[in-house]
Amino acid sequence: MLNRIKNIVLFASGSGSNAEQIVSYFNQKNSARVVGIFSNSSNAKVLERAKRLNVPTEVFDRIELNEGNVLEKLKLYKPDLIVLAGFLWKFPEHIIKEYPNKIINIHPALLPNYGGKGMYGMHVHQAVLKNKDKETGITIHYVNENYDEGEFIFQKSVNIEGCNTASEIAEKVHVLEHKYFPAVIEQIIKS
Repeated sequence: MLNRIKNIVLFASGSGSNAEQIVSYFNQKNSARVVGIFSNSSNAKVLERAKRLNVPTEVFDRIELNEGNVLEKLKLYKPDLIVLAGFLWKFPEHIIKEYPNKIINIHPALLPNYGGKGMYGMHVHQAVLKNKDKETGITIHYVNENYDEGEFIFQKSVNIEGCNTASEIAEKVHVLEHKYFPAVIEQIIKS
């Protein structure tokens, strides 16, 4: 019997470089496909990327997310895995309960360092730079009711000695994200 192609739904708030990498990766595979991208910002660049990649999108506000409208739309996509790829809002417990151990996130640091509310994107890289860390990296983890506290799935570090700006750190972290995030998603989908 052939394995069914699994459905992935992405949530993103910003430019969507990780989302684009994930869509492109699974367009080459038979294991899964990205069936939708949800965003909390109608101006997010990820929506332009989704249109170019022919991936359906949903845009929502905080009320729709927290009052169940997003969950109802999400169910229509029949996700096997929900991937937060640069999604900046706290994920609501009612969706987490509906999809236990089926929601993952990527964080641009080696958790538990530099995690929690307000620690995203350049805020993380600036904190790493300020603390003069010699390495940073990425953490892929399951989503629970607390920011960045779900069970770790994967971590990868990178040496940042010689980086003088948060932007230089961000570039090194993006390389890790683009290289490892799609492959880790595929491992989860296949397990």
